[in-house]
Amino acid sequence: MSNEESVATDRAARRRAAPPSAAWVRRLAVAALILAALNLRPAVTSLGPVLEEARASLGMSATLAGLLVSLPAVCFALIGFAAPRLARRYGAEAVIVTGLAAITAGLVLRSFAHATALFVALSALALAGIAVANVLLPVVVKQRFPHRVGAMTGLYSMALNLGASGAAAATVPLANVADGDWRIGLGTWALLAAVAVPPWLRLVRRRDVADAGRVPGAPGAAAGRDVRLRRSPTAWALAVYFGLQATAAYVIIGWLPTMFRDAGLSAESAGLLFAVTSVLGVPLSFALAAVAGRLRHQSGIAVVLAVFGLAGYAGLWAAPSAVPWLWAVLLGVANCSFPLALTMIGMRGRDGATVTRLSAFAQGVGYLMSIPGPILVGALYERTDDWQVPLVFMAALMVAQLLAGVLAGRNRQLG
Repeated sequence: MSNEESVATDRAARRRAAPPSAAWVRRLAVAALILAALNLRPAVTSLGPVLEEARASLGMSATLAGLLVSLPAVCFALIGFAAPRLARRYGAEAVIVTGLAAITAGLVLRSFAHATALFVALSALALAGIAVANVLLPVVVKQRFPHRVGAMTGLYSMALNLGASGAAAATVPLANVADGDWRIGLGTWALLAAVAVPPWLRLVRRRDVADAGRVPGAPGAAAGRDVRLRRSPTAWALAVYFGLQATAAYVIIGWLPTMFRDAGLSAESAGLLFAVTSVLGVPLSFALAAVAGRLRHQSGIAVVLAVFGLAGYAGLWAAPSAVPWLWAVLLGVANCSFPLALTMIGMRGRDGATVTRLSAFAQGVGYLMSIPGPILVGALYERTDDWQVPLVFMAALMVAQLLAGVLAGRNRQLG
């Protein structure tokens, strides 16, 4: 071997041995956040456009379908409460990797399920994976990007909405490519989840970054702080706001396509209209979270979003087929209350450990609160065979969301 070849070999060996730079790790973390966020909603939003076909195939009533629509909230609440303990023990990145693997497995396997119980159980597996990522992604943002919480929250919220809208818009066309097989339309989204796993595995192996994925503090100490957190009016305002916006989101995700189809629109048109509600969140989530992160108070933003929601419900109540694109746009803007809630959670906590507990508390309690909403909407729809009463019910909840947002948006910090 010549001297030049020997020198080149030594340099290559040193490059392989040298740890990646901090800038490279930050870029990897950004990519991992975006890929994870893309997978936080397809398991849910892909079902709405083909819900009628799934009900017919699996033999579900409208009330049971409402329960299926509420399943994300159940999983997000129950698993979300366990996320901080799992993060303390295994590290946030490792838990998120496991969650992404669960999403992949659940989406693949449920597309083969022919019994309602098995379909629900496999949906729950995918949703459990989403639940831990829901709670822990804000923690990763706070720890890895402490001075860019608003911008990074907006970035992954934008990716979340892109994944949601893409699944809503493309599920029916994907099913049509497979001769109208709705199962293929649902199962395809497992590929997106599988792509997100490798970057997070790489982050888990980056042990030299001060163990950034772990949440400091002994479990006993954290438990004592949780007690004080539950006594905080700000924490409860965030939890109520999160719960009410989640109720609205899952009613829209689960029932908006059916509302449009009942108004005489085709399945593809209903899916595209629903996709509009998510597509709007792609640019708006980033802009809103970035702006909210620079403000001391976010109450005014919460009020504006609630007014858009009330206008959207009023339009659906009065004339659902008159200008359906307008109603979809109004509700899409109102759905940006989700990135606002995440931004407020990140800003109300003084450090990563506090954000972990606050995220788990607000999301856990919030999702528990949201469970009855889609079920009640389904039951009201089945009883009245009309969307008038369910829409009045949702408008009343939007008024309560407005009030909770005013309280949650005040400049307060916990921890």
